[in-house]
Amino acid sequence: MRRGFKTEANAIAVEVRAELGLRALDALDPWRLAEHLEIPVITLSSLDTDIPSAVHHLRVVEPEVFSAVTVFAGTKRAIVHNDKHSRGRQASDLAHELAHGLLLHPPTPARDDRGCRYWNKEIEEEASWLAGCLLIPEDAAIWIARQGMSAEDAATHFGVSAQMVTFRVNVTGARKRVARAQGLRSV
Repeated sequence: MRRGFKTEANAIAVEVRAELGLRALDALDPWRLAEHLEIPVITLSSLDTDIPSAVHHLRVVEPEVFSAVTVFAGTKRAIVHNDKHSRGRQASDLAHELAHGLLLHPPTPARDDRGCRYWNKEIEEEASWLAGCLLIPEDAAIWIARQGMSAEDAATHFGVSAQMVTFRVNVTGARKRVARAQGLRSV
């Protein structure tokens, strides 16, 4: 990840949340953010009549192989996501794709010249990091640690997966920071 990006992502998340009238401890609804950004969100199941065997495969046979993708038509973008996944997982998937939009990441080909999935590590890491900041800002991760909340309870509060909660609490060092602050107060 490029130098300074994490700080930039935190600032973007604060700004976007403010535009939506949200505080750090409020849950961010990615579907509402998509509406705000005027990015249509299309469920995989809604495509069932157009390409039934492919949709069936991605929703039933191997649902883990497809989460979400941003598709482009000129300068317009839309997000197709797998609505078979849990609601918390869908929130993360949508936030990731919306992060690409907020960061103005350009469209990339789906496949490389060998027919393999095209993967730009830097932009994918940026989108993942910003998605986490949008869903659980740093102040929220510290609040979760201060409250001693379980990952499951925090996931319910923020509308995300327990894995996202654990990730954000860990990468922000929230538990260590809270423990350090509590240690200083007891001295």
